Amino acid sequence: MQNADRHRVIAEAVASSGSATVAELASLTGASEMTIRRDLDTLSAHGVLERVRGGARALLLRGEEPPFALRAHEGTEVKRRIGERVAALIADGETVVLDSGTTCLEVARLLKGRPVTVMPLSLQALQVLADAPAPTRLIVPGGQPRAAEGALIGPLTLASLAALRFDTAVLGCCGLSAADGLTAYDLEDAAVKKAALASSRRILAATDGSKIGHTAHAHVVPAGRLHTLVTDAGAPEDEITAIAKGGTVLEVVA
Repeated sequence: MQNADRHRVIAEAVASSGSATVAELASLTGASEMTIRRDLDTLSAHGVLERVRGGARALLLRGEEPPFALRAHEGTEVKRRIGERVAALIADGETVVLDSGTTCLEVARLLKGRPVTVMPLSLQALQVLADAPAPTRLIVPGGQPRAAEGALIGPLTLASLAALRFDTAVLGCCGLSAADGLTAYDLEDAAVKKAALASSRRILAATDGSKIGHTAHAHVVPAGRLHTLVTDAGAPEDEITAIAKGGTVLEVVA
C-alpha cells in the first residue's frame, strides 16, 4: 500500500471510529507499527487527526469541514474527470474565477497553458498556475489564506472580485441540495463565493456526488441560480433531478 493510500485508510478509520490504536491501524493496513507512528505524526502535522499516546483520535466535530490534506486524497479519479468536463465547458478566451477546494484544483491543472484568463481563489491553484506558459493569463487576488486550507478570504479578496467581471465562475461546495442550494462550512468562504458569482455571467458548480443532498450551515446561492452542475454518477438521482427541474443544466461524468 502506497503512502497516500495508507494515509487515506488511516484517516478514514480514525474518523469513523473516533480513535484507533497503532496496533489496530497496523493490522488494518499491513504496515509495521513504526511506519504507522510516522504516518500518524505526518497526518497530525497536517491537521487531519490528533496524535495521542498509543494511537490517534479524530479532530472533527459533526458539521465541520474535513481538512484539505485529507480531501486531497479522496476520490481523486472522480475529481479529475469532473475537472476535465468543467475545463471542456470553458471556451478559449474566457475570463474565469476559480474557487478554492480540491475539485477546483483539478480544473486549475487542466486550464494551465490554455488561452484563458484565470483568477484562482486558493494558494494551491495559484501555485499550479504560477508558471503557466503563454497564452494563459493569471490574475492574483488579494486576501488572507485560511489556515490549513489555502482558500483566500477577507476584505482584499472581496475587493478583488468586486473590481472585475468574469465570463464564468467555477464554484466548489461543501453541500448542494435542491431545497437549500449551494452551501459552505465557513462564513468567510461563503462570502467569497457570493462575491465570485456576483461578478460572473455564468456559474458552474463542480462537486463530487458525495456533496449532493447534503447541507452545510453557510448559505451561498439557491440551486436554481446555477447554470450548470458538473458531478459524477454517485450523486443521488432524486436530488440532481430536483436540481435540474429548477433550470440547472446537468453534466454527469461516468
